[in-house]
Amino acid sequence: MRYLLLLLLSTSLSLATAQKMPLNYYLPDIFYNPDIPTPEALLGFQIGEWHISHDQQLIYMRKLAEVSPRITLTEYARTYENRPLVYLTITTETNHANLDQLKAAHIAISDPEKSGKANISNTPTVLYQGFSIHGNEPSGGNAALLVAYYLAAAQTKEVDDLLANTIILLDPCYNPDGFHRFSTWANMHKNKNLTDDSQDREYHEVWPGGRTNHYWFDLNRDWLPVQHPESQGRIAVFHEWKPNVLTDHHEMGSNSTFFYMPGEATRTHPITPKKNQELTAKIGTFHAKALDKIGSLYYSGEGYDDYYYGKGSTYPDGNGCVGILFEQASSRGHLQATENGPLSFPFTIRNQVTTALSTQEATLSMHDELLHYQKDFYQMAMKEARADGRKAYVFGVDNDPGRVDHLVEILRRHQIKVYELAQKTEVKGQTFLPGSAYVVPTEQSQYRLIRAMFETITTFEDTLFYDVSTWTLPLAFNLPYASLDPAMLKGNILGKEIEKLRPEPVATPSVARSPYAYLLDWDHYYAPQALYFLQKEGLRTKVSNLPFRTQGRDFSAGTILIPVQNQEKTEAEIYQLVSQAATRSGAPIIGVNSGDVPAGSDLGSNNWDVLRLPKVLVMVGEGTSSYSAGEIWHVLDQRVDLVVTMAETNDLYRLNLDRYNAIIMPDGRYNQMDNRGAEKLREWVKEGGTLIPIARAVEWAINNGLVYAKKKKAPEPMQQPRRPYQMLSRDAGGSVIGGAIFAAKADLTHPLLFGIHQAELPIFRRGTLFVEPSENAYATPLIYTNNPLLSGYISQENENTIRNTASILVSSQGEGKVIAMVDNPNFRAFWFGTNRLFFNAVFFGNIISNQSTVRSSVRE
Repeated sequence: MRYLLLLLLSTSLSLATAQKMPLNYYLPDIFYNPDIPTPEALLGFQIGEWHISHDQQLIYMRKLAEVSPRITLTEYARTYENRPLVYLTITTETNHANLDQLKAAHIAISDPEKSGKANISNTPTVLYQGFSIHGNEPSGGNAALLVAYYLAAAQTKEVDDLLANTIILLDPCYNPDGFHRFSTWANMHKNKNLTDDSQDREYHEVWPGGRTNHYWFDLNRDWLPVQHPESQGRIAVFHEWKPNVLTDHHEMGSNSTFFYMPGEATRTHPITPKKNQELTAKIGTFHAKALDKIGSLYYSGEGYDDYYYGKGSTYPDGNGCVGILFEQASSRGHLQATENGPLSFPFTIRNQVTTALSTQEATLSMHDELLHYQKDFYQMAMKEARADGRKAYVFGVDNDPGRVDHLVEILRRHQIKVYELAQKTEVKGQTFLPGSAYVVPTEQSQYRLIRAMFETITTFEDTLFYDVSTWTLPLAFNLPYASLDPAMLKGNILGKEIEKLRPEPVATPSVARSPYAYLLDWDHYYAPQALYFLQKEGLRTKVSNLPFRTQGRDFSAGTILIPVQNQEKTEAEIYQLVSQAATRSGAPIIGVNSGDVPAGSDLGSNNWDVLRLPKVLVMVGEGTSSYSAGEIWHVLDQRVDLVVTMAETNDLYRLNLDRYNAIIMPDGRYNQMDNRGAEKLREWVKEGGTLIPIARAVEWAINNGLVYAKKKKAPEPMQQPRRPYQMLSRDAGGSVIGGAIFAAKADLTHPLLFGIHQAELPIFRRGTLFVEPSENAYATPLIYTNNPLLSGYISQENENTIRNTASILVSSQGEGKVIAMVDNPNFRAFWFGTNRLFFNAVFFGNIISNQSTVRSSVRE
């Protein structure tokens, strides 16, 4: 016993004072080409001693491409911080010489019209291996160097066979910005004498942490929405090659072990073929064997799912590929004490290397099976499409090409064929017009992915979800859409195919010069960008509270007026600015020569409110959700070109808030905000500020007297006499609203709804904060319907509770407003349909009449 204790102590001391492991700790002890430098030879330290930065990783990958005939390097995108995203193409020198032909032969297998003639036995499989999409899950990105070295330098028959029959695309870092951010944190806190104390600062990143990209988005939720350059580049590479297997190397909690797919059998998307999961399980046997060999604990078949196609390990499943998720217990630094003993950074890297190599072995062994599956996937998809009574989907709206074009772009990025609508089409009371609507035929190879994007779903085999339960894209864009049956396709409704990512932009009509005034149509998605540009240039602007008609056309409430007279610019300068605004944004601006309006209020009426230039502060830091804060930052910075200031919540009481007229509170608990901050916010609102709390920030605002509202609690589920203990976590998870779509009734006359014309609006909802409508009949401009569920999962208790509750509620204190947005209007950057609510809150919040708000009596 004493010897054992001494041995354990010796091992712990060894781990605590040295992290350097020999190369054969990670890789097979075989002969390696000495002309290929090891990572240690180039970097000056062994992998696992330090957390490599992205630039160090990139230097090594470029060196391998320089010295190895097996490797080429391709840059496929740049991050927001201008870091290169690259992948290595790894195969034999002979295959490299014939790469274009091999690629074409491989792609043909995914084409139902060509795959019948495919020679599978002579076609290489394609394996896409990707690492560290979450930047603070670094073992994958560090392992990538060792995997690349192995493939470049190993001199064995097994590796020769692998590279002769496989093209490996090695993507060493899916998220360079987050990866680099985390490496800096981990290295700057490393002790010479390592500490395994989980309370050490090394293991507790400051907000926002390294998980996310520059704008704090989780890139492992963006494979389907493709809103960020990292994802857009990666998806382009995916479809350029159509891999057979894709791996996604992650980390999880430190007290876990190692997970590999498949996940929970009942939590696989119903569109994914059963064969996909069988192949996943078969590949898993190779991982089990490899992990057994090095003595690592592991598990499979539980805890994770294969449902949301926006994740890296699930997106491939909708594209004829097998997606594999790896989750390694994280050291989150260099060494941590865990329930399973000391967890060192080198150990986490070794498991990632081991399963990367076992995936390669499986891909080679299952060569024919994987290629036949890919061929059958697309042939069966076409067969299912022909049997489907829905022959196409049509979507579009005639007043906002911005939203429509962005949806077309998403579809095209996923290789979905889209056509212009050639003739007027009426479906179930909806009218779609040429020039503003598009058609997606279902009889195409991406039939299954089309279903996943357009269908709604409300029944599920399982009620527990790792992520969202639905993502119906036309609802996310708030666009009218409908399926078309065979009879509707008999006419010539298919126009020109959209070949590029987005439709050819319709040239913005040149602005007619006017000595009197200009009108900016607020319906266009990018109208806020145009408005802010004009305001920032110093032009006075006003907004119409009522619809009107002038110069032969109708204008909606929300139309922006730019008078020519009494401005600090000349008539010529104003014309130049409005022309620039129209060109930059694509939003139409019309010159008018008279304030006399034939129908509606004249342009000088009191029904036009003066607008102020938004001066925006976004509260960030501990206590707020970095995801929500990032969504706000991204949509204002990237799409409105609006200057944003971000400040820490715990610094609020020290700030000069007079610089801002709009403060946005992202989702969060605000547990770092003390009474001084709350009181300062309250006084700022009274002086005329617009406060916009979102999601859980609404609850904080209610509790602190900034929003006068009543929360509504869901009833407890009916008590069951007895339940198995093992069902406890599942039952609890079923009461969560993890992500579903609901219908809300909109007051289209309210300033917060300007630019929206559908009486019912699809709203994305996460969380179980329910708020009663206001007693003031005008203060709840958006309220859930009596039967609100459109798509996704919600428990019966929560569904009963959400009926007729508020989605938006407006309060006032003094001269200011508090616009409580119970639901996130900017979800993951692709919920274009409710961005308008957020834009309106920023630009129009101060013009809302106090008579239409709940006036808080708390501390007034």
